Amino acid sequence: MSLKIMMRELKEMKDGIGNISKRGGESKLWRSRTSSHVVPDQPQESAEQSPWANLPPELLLDIIHRVEESETAWPARAAVVFCAAVCRSWREITKEIVKTPEQCGRLTFPISLKQPGPRESPIQCYIRRDRATSTYLLFYGLVPSEGEGDKLLLAARKVRRATCTDFVISLAADDFARASYTYVGKLRSNFLGTKFTVYDSQPPCDSMIPLTTHRRFHSKQVSPRLPACNYSIGTITYELNVLRTRGPRRMHCVLHSIPVSAIQEGGTAPTLLALPQSFDEQLSPLPSSKGKQPLMDTSSTSPAVTPLFSPGSGEPLTLKNKAPRWHEQLQCWCLNFKGRVTVASVKNFQLVAAVEPEHNVSPEDQEKVILQFGKIGKDIFTMDYQYPLSAFQAFAICLSSFDTKPACE
Repeated sequence: MSLKIMMRELKEMKDGIGNISKRGGESKLWRSRTSSHVVPDQPQESAEQSPWANLPPELLLDIIHRVEESETAWPARAAVVFCAAVCRSWREITKEIVKTPEQCGRLTFPISLKQPGPRESPIQCYIRRDRATSTYLLFYGLVPSEGEGDKLLLAARKVRRATCTDFVISLAADDFARASYTYVGKLRSNFLGTKFTVYDSQPPCDSMIPLTTHRRFHSKQVSPRLPACNYSIGTITYELNVLRTRGPRRMHCVLHSIPVSAIQEGGTAPTLLALPQSFDEQLSPLPSSKGKQPLMDTSSTSPAVTPLFSPGSGEPLTLKNKAPRWHEQLQCWCLNFKGRVTVASVKNFQLVAAVEPEHNVSPEDQEKVILQFGKIGKDIFTMDYQYPLSAFQAFAICLSSFDTKPACE
């Protein structure tokens, strides 16, 4: 049996499982083009009893190895996700074979969105803005394709409040409820739009312990399957432009979940190898809550979150925007985006590490662009990120550039 025939049968079996599933939300998530691929955490009984679940481990390992090596780009890489959805044994072997983005430079499962990017070359994505719905969609790819079949990674919706602005980040473009299993985190600004706080739905690492947290729901209403708090993992600050001088915005990002030692020689960034149990359970839709009051987010009245580092976690990594140069002929500020940005905009930026001499970071690493963001067309922006940032962290930083900042321009 050829590999293509085998993968076609796996896909047909997966579709059949989705059709007979009593949990309609799960099959909808699999088929929806507006959602990231999410592997069901609990395989169906029909799959567990099928001949596919009884394959010899050596043969199964070889099959998944071949699929993982041959399908390197989306949408063909969905075949790897299909393998993980067959049954529990397939899922466990697939999770062992698929490497992190830092190791292979590819995104496969939702956990990949919270793992550091590759060290050598950036992962290239683009953001599509919809002004009518105040939504922002992050896609995996160089530029938008004509067929609109690009891989959706994350989605965000802008919510204006009396004293701040929230960007709610989700795995699905049509579900931004904080009580949903697709909820990933959020970005919150202050009143002036000069300071932003990045919140994660889960603690990114055991060594990072928040001193206080934002409650997502009323404690009596929250399901034990859903984490009830948001965890502060970083802050983004834009400098005030009091004199109203011309030039690009100046920003600093403090990433509490990444120590500065991560960019030193031999250093490593904290990497989630498996989703925490409470988040992993989000991969399966929750039972319907008909007759119950809607879950409420009470974080708007909560105090600011101050992260507390455990002993030995080290100083947090700080990023700053790379200083542009003034082009006399074009009469504008310029940065070398290597062809990835084509439209001049105050939103365009490149971030590099802000380190001191005592941090022992090489000059090459100090000049390395960790994140770049820029405009290429009407409501289309590119986002390229690499180690030690994750896709979620990079997306949150880029979202801060979309908010209005009258005091910084």
